[in-house]
Amino acid sequence: MAEPRHSTRASPALQALTECDPALATLALWCRHRDAETTAPAETRGSEIRYGPGFAVLPLHQKIGVAGHHILHVALQHSSRMQAMSERLGADFAPDLWQMGSDAIVNEVILCAGHALPRPALTLSRLLLALGQEAAPEAALSAWDVERLYHQLQRSEGSGGRSGRAGVARQYAQEQGLVPDLVPESGDEAQAGNPEGFDTGDWQAHMARAMAAGRAAGLGLGALGAALGDLPRPRVPWEIILRRLLLQATLPRPTASPARPSARWLAQAGAALEARVPLPPWQPRHTAPLAQPRLVVGLDCSGSVTPVMSRLFLAEIAGLARRMRAEVRLLVFDESIRSEMTLAPERARAVLSTLALPEGGGTDFRPVLARAADLAPSALIVLSDLDGPFGPAPRGFRTIWASPAHDPARPPFGHVLSLAR
Repeated sequence: MAEPRHSTRASPALQALTECDPALATLALWCRHRDAETTAPAETRGSEIRYGPGFAVLPLHQKIGVAGHHILHVALQHSSRMQAMSERLGADFAPDLWQMGSDAIVNEVILCAGHALPRPALTLSRLLLALGQEAAPEAALSAWDVERLYHQLQRSEGSGGRSGRAGVARQYAQEQGLVPDLVPESGDEAQAGNPEGFDTGDWQAHMARAMAAGRAAGLGLGALGAALGDLPRPRVPWEIILRRLLLQATLPRPTASPARPSARWLAQAGAALEARVPLPPWQPRHTAPLAQPRLVVGLDCSGSVTPVMSRLFLAEIAGLARRMRAEVRLLVFDESIRSEMTLAPERARAVLSTLALPEGGGTDFRPVLARAADLAPSALIVLSDLDGPFGPAPRGFRTIWASPAHDPARPPFGHVLSLAR
Protein backbone atom coordinates (compact mmCIF):
# COMPACT_ATOMS: atom_id res chain seq x y z
CA MET A 1 0.00 0.00 0.00
CA ALA A 2 1.36 3.41 -0.96
CA GLU A 3 2.49 5.72 1.81
CA PRO A 4 0.06 8.68 2.26
CA ARG A 5 1.49 11.98 1.07
CA HIS A 6 2.60 14.72 3.40
CA SER A 7 -0.21 17.19 4.12
CA THR A 8 -0.57 20.04 1.65
CA ARG A 9 -3.12 21.74 3.92
CA ALA A 10 -0.60 22.00 6.76
CA SER A 11 2.43 23.05 4.71
CA PRO A 12 1.99 26.86 5.03
CA ALA A 13 1.57 26.64 8.82
CA LEU A 14 4.51 24.27 9.27
CA GLN A 15 6.74 26.50 7.15
CA ALA A 16 5.70 29.56 9.17
CA LEU A 17 6.55 27.73 12.42
CA THR A 18 10.22 27.60 11.43
CA GLU A 19 10.32 31.40 11.74
CA CYS A 20 7.90 32.12 14.59
CA ASP A 21 8.39 29.08 16.86
CA PRO A 22 11.55 26.98 16.40
CA ALA A 23 10.59 24.68 19.29
CA LEU A 24 7.26 23.66 17.73
CA ALA A 25 8.92 23.44 14.31
CA THR A 26 11.48 21.00 15.75
CA LEU A 27 8.75 18.88 17.33
CA ALA A 28 6.82 18.92 14.04
CA LEU A 29 9.67 17.01 12.41
CA TRP A 30 8.85 13.99 14.61
CA CYS A 31 5.15 14.03 13.67
CA ARG A 32 3.42 12.61 10.58
CA HIS A 33 1.23 15.18 8.81
CA ARG A 34 -1.54 13.84 6.56
CA ASP A 35 -4.63 15.25 4.86
CA ALA A 36 -7.89 13.47 5.70
CA GLU A 37 -11.64 14.03 5.61
CA THR A 38 -12.07 14.71 9.32
CA THR A 39 -15.02 16.53 10.89
CA ALA A 40 -12.70 18.58 13.10
CA PRO A 41 -10.19 20.97 11.46
CA ALA A 42 -7.50 18.52 12.61
CA GLU A 43 -7.19 15.45 14.81
CA THR A 44 -4.36 13.56 16.51
CA ARG A 45 -3.90 9.80 16.47
CA GLY A 46 -0.65 8.66 18.07
CA SER A 47 2.14 10.53 16.25
CA GLU A 48 -0.01 11.27 13.19
CA ILE A 49 -1.87 14.55 12.71
CA ARG A 50 -4.73 14.54 10.20
CA TYR A 51 -5.83 17.85 8.70
CA GLY A 52 -9.41 18.17 7.45
CA PRO A 53 -11.11 20.57 5.04
CA GLY A 54 -11.95 22.88 7.94
CA PHE A 55 -8.25 23.50 8.52
CA ALA A 56 -7.71 24.81 4.98
CA VAL A 57 -10.18 27.70 5.40
CA LEU A 58 -8.58 29.07 8.58
CA PRO A 59 -6.42 32.23 8.37
CA LEU A 60 -2.68 31.55 8.59
CA HIS A 61 -2.24 32.76 12.20
CA GLN A 62 -4.96 30.33 13.35
CA LYS A 63 -3.53 27.52 11.21
CA ILE A 64 -0.24 28.00 13.09
CA GLY A 65 -2.02 27.77 16.45
CA VAL A 66 -4.09 24.71 15.51
CA ALA A 67 -1.06 22.92 14.05
CA GLY A 68 0.89 23.74 17.23
CA HIS A 69 -2.02 22.47 19.31
CA HIS A 70 -1.82 19.04 17.65
CA ILE A 71 1.97 18.93 17.58
CA LEU A 72 1.85 19.29 21.37
CA HIS A 73 -0.77 16.54 21.62
CA VAL A 74 1.75 14.27 19.87
CA ALA A 75 4.78 15.45 21.85
CA LEU A 76 2.96 15.04 25.16
CA GLN A 77 1.72 11.60 24.03
CA HIS A 78 -1.91 12.38 24.84
CA SER A 79 -3.31 9.65 22.56
CA SER A 80 -1.26 6.82 24.08
CA ARG A 81 -1.82 8.14 27.60
CA MET A 82 -5.55 8.31 26.88
CA GLN A 83 -5.50 4.67 25.76
CA ALA A 84 -3.57 3.65 28.88
CA MET A 85 -6.08 5.42 31.14
CA SER A 86 -8.98 3.81 29.26
CA GLU A 87 -7.47 0.35 29.81
CA ARG A 88 -6.95 1.07 33.51
CA LEU A 89 -10.45 2.39 34.22
CA GLY A 90 -12.47 0.26 31.79
CA ALA A 91 -16.16 1.17 31.73
CA ASP A 92 -15.56 4.04 34.20
CA PHE A 93 -13.35 5.92 31.73
CA ALA A 94 -14.92 9.18 30.47
CA PRO A 95 -13.20 10.18 27.18
CA ASP A 96 -14.80 13.62 27.13
CA LEU A 97 -13.16 14.48 30.47
CA TRP A 98 -9.78 13.40 29.09
CA GLN A 99 -10.40 15.48 25.96
CA MET A 100 -11.27 18.49 28.11
CA GLY A 101 -8.15 18.13 30.24
CA SER A 102 -5.68 17.57 27.40
CA ASP A 103 -7.14 20.36 25.24
CA ALA A 104 -7.18 22.80 28.17
CA ILE A 105 -3.47 22.19 28.87
CA VAL A 106 -2.40 22.37 25.21
CA ASN A 107 -4.46 25.49 24.46
CA GLU A 108 -3.01 27.27 27.50
CA VAL A 109 0.50 26.47 26.27
CA ILE A 110 -0.26 27.69 22.73
CA LEU A 111 -1.75 30.98 23.95
CA CYS A 112 1.06 31.58 26.46
CA ALA A 113 3.53 30.99 23.63
CA GLY A 114 1.94 33.90 21.75
CA HIS A 115 -0.04 32.02 19.10
CA ALA A 116 -3.69 32.36 18.12
CA LEU A 117 -6.51 29.79 18.20
CA PRO A 118 -10.04 29.89 16.81
CA ARG A 119 -12.30 31.50 19.39
CA PRO A 120 -13.54 30.49 21.84
CA ALA A 121 -10.79 28.23 23.16
CA LEU A 122 -10.85 26.06 26.29
CA THR A 123 -7.91 26.92 28.59
CA LEU A 124 -6.52 25.31 31.73
CA SER A 125 -6.78 28.39 33.93
CA ARG A 126 -10.46 28.94 33.08
CA LEU A 127 -11.26 25.24 33.41
CA LEU A 128 -9.73 25.27 36.89
CA LEU A 129 -11.80 28.35 37.69
CA ALA A 130 -14.94 26.42 36.70
CA LEU A 131 -13.79 23.76 39.19
CA GLY A 132 -13.43 26.41 41.90
CA GLN A 133 -9.61 26.53 41.77
CA GLU A 134 -8.25 29.87 40.61
CA ALA A 135 -4.72 29.83 39.19
CA ALA A 136 -2.63 32.03 36.90
CA PRO A 137 -1.92 30.44 33.48
CA GLU A 138 1.81 29.79 33.96
CA ALA A 139 1.35 28.56 37.53
CA ALA A 140 -1.37 26.17 36.37
CA LEU A 141 0.84 24.81 33.57
CA SER A 142 3.61 24.09 36.06
CA ALA A 143 1.34 22.30 38.54
CA TRP A 144 -1.00 20.16 36.43
CA ASP A 145 -0.61 17.17 34.14
CA VAL A 146 -3.45 15.59 32.20
CA GLU A 147 -3.77 12.51 34.45
CA ARG A 148 -4.11 14.63 37.57
CA LEU A 149 -6.57 16.96 35.85
CA TYR A 150 -8.63 14.00 34.61
CA HIS A 151 -8.87 12.53 38.12
CA GLN A 152 -9.83 15.96 39.49
CA LEU A 153 -12.65 16.23 36.96
CA GLN A 154 -13.75 12.66 37.69
CA ARG A 155 -13.75 13.26 41.46
CA SER A 156 -15.79 16.42 40.98
CA GLU A 157 -18.33 14.41 39.00
CA GLY A 158 -18.37 11.55 41.50
CA SER A 159 -19.04 13.86 44.43
CA GLY A 160 -21.78 15.88 42.78
CA GLY A 161 -23.01 14.03 39.71
CA ARG A 162 -23.45 15.82 36.43
CA SER A 163 -24.84 18.76 38.35
CA GLY A 164 -21.58 19.02 40.35
CA ARG A 165 -18.39 20.84 39.40
CA ALA A 166 -17.59 18.40 36.59
CA GLY A 167 -21.01 19.22 35.14
CA VAL A 168 -20.15 22.92 35.33
CA ALA A 169 -16.82 22.20 33.62
CA ARG A 170 -18.58 20.17 30.90
CA GLN A 171 -20.99 23.04 30.26
CA TYR A 172 -18.10 25.49 30.11
CA ALA A 173 -16.24 23.24 27.66
CA GLN A 174 -19.31 23.05 25.42
CA GLU A 175 -19.60 26.83 25.50
CA GLN A 176 -15.96 27.02 24.40
CA GLY A 177 -16.78 24.89 21.37
CA LEU A 178 -14.80 21.82 22.44
CA VAL A 179 -14.48 19.44 19.46
CA PRO A 180 -13.20 15.88 20.04
CA ASP A 181 -9.92 15.84 18.10
CA LEU A 182 -7.91 13.25 20.04
CA VAL A 183 -8.14 9.57 19.10
CA PRO A 184 -6.88 6.91 21.53
CA GLU A 185 -3.91 4.97 20.21
CA SER A 186 -4.34 1.20 20.06
CA GLY A 187 -1.40 -1.14 19.73
CA ASP A 188 -1.75 -1.73 15.97
CA GLU A 189 -2.39 1.94 15.27
CA ALA A 190 0.59 2.91 17.42
CA GLN A 191 2.83 0.77 15.24
CA ALA A 192 1.27 2.08 12.03
CA GLY A 193 1.34 5.72 13.08
CA ASN A 194 4.74 5.49 14.78
CA PRO A 195 6.85 2.96 12.88
CA GLU A 196 10.05 4.12 14.52
CA GLY A 197 8.66 2.95 17.87
CA PHE A 198 9.20 6.17 19.84
CA ASP A 199 8.50 5.79 23.51
CA THR A 200 8.34 8.17 26.46
CA GLY A 201 12.11 8.38 26.71
CA ASP A 202 12.37 9.36 23.02
CA TRP A 203 9.82 12.14 23.40
CA GLN A 204 11.59 13.45 26.49
CA ALA A 205 14.72 13.80 24.36
CA HIS A 206 12.76 15.44 21.53
CA MET A 207 11.18 17.92 23.96
CA ALA A 208 14.58 18.74 25.46
CA ARG A 209 16.07 19.44 22.00
CA ALA A 210 13.06 21.47 20.92
CA MET A 211 12.99 23.61 24.07
CA ALA A 212 16.74 24.25 23.75
CA ALA A 213 16.20 25.46 20.17
CA GLY A 214 13.28 27.62 21.30
CA ARG A 215 15.16 29.18 24.20
CA ALA A 216 18.10 29.99 21.94
CA ALA A 217 15.75 31.84 19.57
CA GLY A 218 13.65 33.37 22.37
CA LEU A 219 10.48 32.86 20.37
CA GLY A 220 7.20 31.01 20.82
CA LEU A 221 7.32 27.96 23.03
CA GLY A 222 10.96 28.68 23.88
CA ALA A 223 10.00 32.02 25.45
CA LEU A 224 7.43 30.37 27.74
CA GLY A 225 8.48 31.04 31.32
CA ALA A 226 6.47 28.18 32.83
CA ALA A 227 7.85 24.71 33.39
CA LEU A 228 5.41 22.28 31.82
CA GLY A 229 4.02 19.85 34.37
CA ASP A 230 2.54 17.69 31.60
CA LEU A 231 5.85 16.69 30.02
CA PRO A 232 5.89 12.96 29.23
CA ARG A 233 7.57 11.02 32.02
CA PRO A 234 7.85 7.29 32.59
CA ARG A 235 5.18 6.51 35.20
CA VAL A 236 4.44 3.25 36.94
CA PRO A 237 0.66 2.95 37.47
CA TRP A 238 -0.39 2.62 41.10
CA GLU A 239 -1.89 -0.83 40.40
CA ILE A 240 1.57 -2.19 39.51
CA ILE A 241 3.14 -0.67 42.62
CA LEU A 242 0.36 -2.11 44.79
CA ARG A 243 0.81 -5.58 43.34
CA ARG A 244 4.54 -5.47 44.01
CA LEU A 245 4.04 -4.36 47.59
CA LEU A 246 1.44 -7.05 48.26
CA LEU A 247 3.51 -9.71 46.55
CA GLN A 248 6.43 -8.86 48.82
CA ALA A 249 4.15 -8.96 51.87
CA THR A 250 2.51 -12.29 51.02
CA LEU A 251 5.51 -14.27 49.78
CA PRO A 252 5.83 -17.42 51.93
CA ARG A 253 8.81 -17.09 54.21
CA PRO A 254 10.43 -20.34 55.33
CA THR A 255 10.35 -21.01 59.08
CA ALA A 256 12.89 -22.97 61.08
CA SER A 257 11.97 -26.50 62.25
CA PRO A 258 14.29 -27.05 65.27
CA ALA A 259 13.58 -30.80 65.53
CA ARG A 260 14.81 -31.59 62.01
CA PRO A 261 18.32 -30.93 60.61
CA SER A 262 18.92 -29.25 57.28
CA ALA A 263 20.29 -31.23 54.35
CA ARG A 264 23.44 -29.11 54.48
CA TRP A 265 24.02 -29.97 58.15
CA LEU A 266 23.55 -33.69 57.42
CA ALA A 267 26.19 -33.55 54.70
CA GLN A 268 28.61 -31.61 56.90
CA ALA A 269 27.95 -33.92 59.87
CA GLY A 270 28.61 -37.00 57.73
CA ALA A 271 31.90 -35.56 56.56
CA ALA A 272 32.82 -34.64 60.14
CA LEU A 273 32.11 -38.15 61.44
CA GLU A 274 34.15 -39.69 58.66
CA ALA A 275 37.05 -37.37 59.44
CA ARG A 276 36.55 -37.85 63.19
CA VAL A 277 36.31 -34.12 63.88
CA PRO A 278 33.71 -32.21 65.96
CA LEU A 279 30.23 -31.90 64.46
CA PRO A 280 29.36 -28.55 62.81
CA PRO A 281 26.96 -26.10 64.52
CA TRP A 282 23.32 -27.17 64.36
CA GLN A 283 21.41 -25.99 61.32
CA PRO A 284 17.61 -26.53 61.46
CA ARG A 285 15.58 -27.36 58.38
CA HIS A 286 13.43 -24.55 57.00
CA THR A 287 9.91 -25.32 55.84
CA ALA A 288 7.39 -23.18 54.00
CA PRO A 289 4.41 -22.09 56.11
CA LEU A 290 1.16 -23.87 55.36
CA ALA A 291 -1.13 -20.99 56.37
CA GLN A 292 -2.84 -19.04 53.56
CA PRO A 293 -1.72 -15.39 53.40
CA ARG A 294 -4.28 -12.88 54.62
CA LEU A 295 -4.88 -9.34 53.40
CA VAL A 296 -6.98 -6.82 55.30
CA VAL A 297 -8.54 -3.99 53.29
CA GLY A 298 -9.85 -0.93 55.10
CA LEU A 299 -12.28 1.05 52.94
CA ASP A 300 -13.05 4.58 54.09
CA CYS A 301 -16.74 5.33 53.46
CA SER A 302 -16.71 8.87 54.86
CA GLY A 303 -17.55 10.40 51.47
CA SER A 304 -14.12 11.73 50.52
CA VAL A 305 -13.40 8.76 48.22
CA THR A 306 -15.36 8.82 44.98
CA PRO A 307 -17.40 5.79 43.85
CA VAL A 308 -15.22 5.49 40.73
CA MET A 309 -12.04 5.21 42.80
CA SER A 310 -13.70 2.78 45.21
CA ARG A 311 -14.81 0.52 42.35
CA LEU A 312 -11.37 0.61 40.76
CA PHE A 313 -9.64 -0.24 44.03
CA LEU A 314 -12.06 -3.04 44.93
CA ALA A 315 -11.76 -4.54 41.45
CA GLU A 316 -7.98 -4.58 41.87
CA ILE A 317 -8.22 -6.23 45.29
CA ALA A 318 -10.58 -8.88 43.88
CA GLY A 319 -8.05 -9.57 41.13
CA LEU A 320 -5.22 -9.84 43.65
CA ALA A 321 -7.24 -12.26 45.77
CA ARG A 322 -7.93 -14.40 42.72
CA ARG A 323 -4.34 -14.43 41.48
CA MET A 324 -2.55 -14.87 44.79
CA ARG A 325 -5.18 -17.07 46.45
CA ALA A 326 -5.02 -14.88 49.54
CA GLU A 327 -7.80 -14.49 52.08
CA VAL A 328 -9.12 -10.93 51.86
CA ARG A 329 -10.89 -9.45 54.89
CA LEU A 330 -12.73 -6.22 54.04
CA LEU A 331 -13.34 -3.62 56.77
CA VAL A 332 -15.69 -0.79 55.76
CA PHE A 333 -15.22 2.09 58.19
CA ASP A 334 -15.58 5.77 58.97
CA GLU A 335 -15.20 6.68 62.67
CA SER A 336 -15.80 3.02 63.50
CA ILE A 337 -15.94 -0.26 61.60
CA ARG A 338 -19.31 -0.33 59.85
CA SER A 339 -19.07 -3.83 58.35
CA GLU A 340 -16.62 -6.70 58.04
CA MET A 341 -16.60 -9.58 55.58
CA THR A 342 -14.29 -12.25 54.21
CA LEU A 343 -13.99 -12.37 50.43
CA ALA A 344 -13.44 -15.83 48.99
CA PRO A 345 -11.17 -15.66 45.90
CA GLU A 346 -13.75 -17.25 43.60
CA ARG A 347 -16.55 -14.93 44.75
CA ALA A 348 -14.68 -11.71 45.53
CA ARG A 349 -15.43 -9.94 42.25
CA ALA A 350 -19.15 -10.72 42.33
CA VAL A 351 -19.50 -9.64 45.96
CA LEU A 352 -17.56 -6.39 45.50
CA SER A 353 -19.41 -5.42 42.33
CA THR A 354 -22.71 -5.31 44.24
CA LEU A 355 -21.39 -3.95 47.54
CA ALA A 356 -23.47 -1.05 48.91
CA LEU A 357 -21.25 1.36 50.86
CA PRO A 358 -22.55 3.66 53.62
CA GLU A 359 -21.77 7.35 53.29
CA GLY A 360 -20.98 10.24 55.61
CA GLY A 361 -19.26 10.52 58.95
CA GLY A 362 -15.69 11.34 59.91
CA THR A 363 -12.59 9.18 59.71
CA ASP A 364 -10.67 7.37 62.45
CA PHE A 365 -8.01 4.80 61.56
CA ARG A 366 -7.45 3.45 65.07
CA PRO A 367 -10.31 0.90 65.07
CA VAL A 368 -9.15 -0.47 61.70
CA LEU A 369 -5.54 -0.79 62.86
CA ALA A 370 -6.62 -2.49 66.08
CA ARG A 371 -8.84 -4.98 64.24
CA ALA A 372 -6.08 -5.67 61.69
CA ALA A 373 -3.67 -6.43 64.56
CA ASP A 374 -6.16 -9.00 65.87
CA LEU A 375 -6.36 -10.63 62.42
CA ALA A 376 -2.53 -10.77 62.03
CA PRO A 377 -2.50 -10.22 58.22
CA SER A 378 0.43 -10.18 55.83
CA ALA A 379 -0.56 -6.62 54.87
CA LEU A 380 -3.18 -3.96 55.59
CA ILE A 381 -4.36 -1.72 52.74
CA VAL A 382 -6.34 1.39 53.68
CA LEU A 383 -8.17 3.41 51.00
CA SER A 384 -8.82 6.90 52.35
CA ASP A 385 -8.08 10.61 51.97
CA LEU A 386 -5.85 10.19 55.07
CA ASP A 387 -7.63 12.83 57.11
CA GLY A 388 -8.02 11.39 60.61
CA PRO A 389 -6.16 10.16 63.73
CA PHE A 390 -3.73 7.32 63.03
CA GLY A 391 -2.71 6.05 66.45
CA PRO A 392 0.48 4.04 67.06
CA ALA A 393 2.19 2.06 64.32
CA PRO A 394 1.14 -1.61 64.24
CA ARG A 395 3.68 -4.42 64.41
CA GLY A 396 3.97 -7.64 62.49
CA PHE A 397 2.48 -6.58 59.13
CA ARG A 398 2.97 -4.01 56.39
CA THR A 399 0.59 -1.04 56.16
CA ILE A 400 -0.18 0.46 52.75
CA TRP A 401 -2.12 3.74 52.55
CA ALA A 402 -3.89 4.37 49.22
CA SER A 403 -5.23 7.87 48.67
CA PRO A 404 -7.07 9.45 45.71
CA ALA A 405 -5.09 12.68 46.24
CA HIS A 406 -2.28 13.55 43.82
CA ASP A 407 0.00 14.53 46.70
CA PRO A 408 -1.36 12.59 49.70
CA ALA A 409 -0.75 13.43 53.34
CA ARG A 410 2.12 11.50 54.92
CA PRO A 411 1.04 9.23 57.78
CA PRO A 412 3.58 8.59 60.55
CA PHE A 413 4.12 5.02 59.32
CA GLY A 414 3.49 2.76 56.32
CA HIS A 415 3.83 3.12 52.55
CA VAL A 416 1.76 5.86 50.86
CA LEU A 417 0.34 5.25 47.36
CA SER A 418 -1.38 7.89 45.23
CA LEU A 419 -4.27 6.54 43.14
CA ALA A 420 -4.15 9.70 40.99
CA ARG A 421 -1.04 8.43 39.17
